[in-house]
Amino acid sequence: MNIQQLLDLTIQRQASDLHLSVGFPPALRIHGELIPISGEETATSERIEELIMPLLSLVQKNIYAQVFELDFSFEFEGKGRFRVNLYRQKGFPAAALRLIPLSIPALESIGLPPVLAKLADLKQAFVLVTGPTGHGKSTTLASFINKINFSRAAHVITIEDPIEYVYPPGKSLIDQREMYRDTRSWGNALRSALREDPDVVLIGEMRDLETIASAMTIAETGHLVFATLHTNSAAQSVDRIIDVFPEIQQPQIRLQLAATLEAIISLRLVPTIEPGRTLAAEVLFATPAVRNIIREGKSHMIDNLIETSAELGMQTLERSLAELVKKGKISQEMALRFALRPELLNKLLK
Repeated sequence: MNIQQLLDLTIQRQASDLHLSVGFPPALRIHGELIPISGEETATSERIEELIMPLLSLVQKNIYAQVFELDFSFEFEGKGRFRVNLYRQKGFPAAALRLIPLSIPALESIGLPPVLAKLADLKQAFVLVTGPTGHGKSTTLASFINKINFSRAAHVITIEDPIEYVYPPGKSLIDQREMYRDTRSWGNALRSALREDPDVVLIGEMRDLETIASAMTIAETGHLVFATLHTNSAAQSVDRIIDVFPEIQQPQIRLQLAATLEAIISLRLVPTIEPGRTLAAEVLFATPAVRNIIREGKSHMIDNLIETSAELGMQTLERSLAELVKKGKISQEMALRFALRPELLNKLLK
C-alpha cells in the first residue's frame, strides 16, 4: 500500500493510530490493541522514507535531518486529520500517526459526567485535563472549546504542538497557534497571549516550570484556562505542579494554585465488552476544602475527599469504572486493570 491507502485504511477501520517502524509491518491501534496490517511486509528504512517523506515540506525535512524528531499535522483529503510524530530508532526512521476526526464530538456525547458542562460557562478559572497519552485529553479539550465556540462570542487562543482539531465557524473568534510555525517557543506564545485580548486560553501541554507558571498567571488575571498534564490522578497533578518549582517558591505556588484551580479531570479510555472504548473519569472540583488542602500541602488527602464528595459532583476513577461495569459496558477484569485502587473498586462492586 502507498501512504494514501494506509491512511484510508486507518480511517476505514476506525483506528486511533498508524505505526511505521523498521523491522515490523505497518500496524494499526484499534480499540487500544496494536494489530499488524494483513498482507503488508516488514518495513525497511527505504520503505518508511518512501511513505513519509512526501508528507513533509522542505523546511520540515531540514528540521528532521538536524534533530531526528518532528511533530506536525495535516488534513487528509477532507476525511480526517493526522498528528504525526516522526522519529528515529536504531538509526532508522519511524513514525506514529494519530487520527484526529474532522468533526468535534459534543461535550455531552463523550461520556463525561454532565456536571462538567458548566466549566465551559466560566469566565475565569484553571481547568486541568490529565491522563496518559492516547486517553482522550485532546478530544475532551476540543469538546470544551467547541461548546464555548457555539455558545458565546469569546476570543479563544490555543497554543498547540501541533494543531490537532480545527474548529468550525461559530460565535467565537478562535486563533490556533502552532509551535514553530506560528511561534518560536511556549514561553513566547504564553507571554504574548495576555497581550492578545483573550477570554479563553488552551495550552496543549504544560511541559515545564515556565508553562505551568504562565498558565496559572493567565488564569489569575481573569481568563479561563484549559491545559493538560500527563499525570494519573488529581492528587498527582497537584503534586506535579507544586514540585516543578524550587522549594523556596512552593508556598507561594500552593496559594496561587489554590486560588485559580477550578477542576481536574483525569481520563482513561477503557476497552468495552463490545468492540470499542469508553471514557472513565476521576473528577475533582476545587471546593473550599480542596483549596485548603492545596494551601496546606496535604495533597494525600485529596483521594479521600473526592470519595466522600459525590453530592458535589466529584467521583473517583474507581467509582466511574464501577458504574461502567454495572451498566454492562466493561468487564470487571478490565476495570481492575485500569483502577488506581483495586481494593476500592472491589468494594464498590459488591
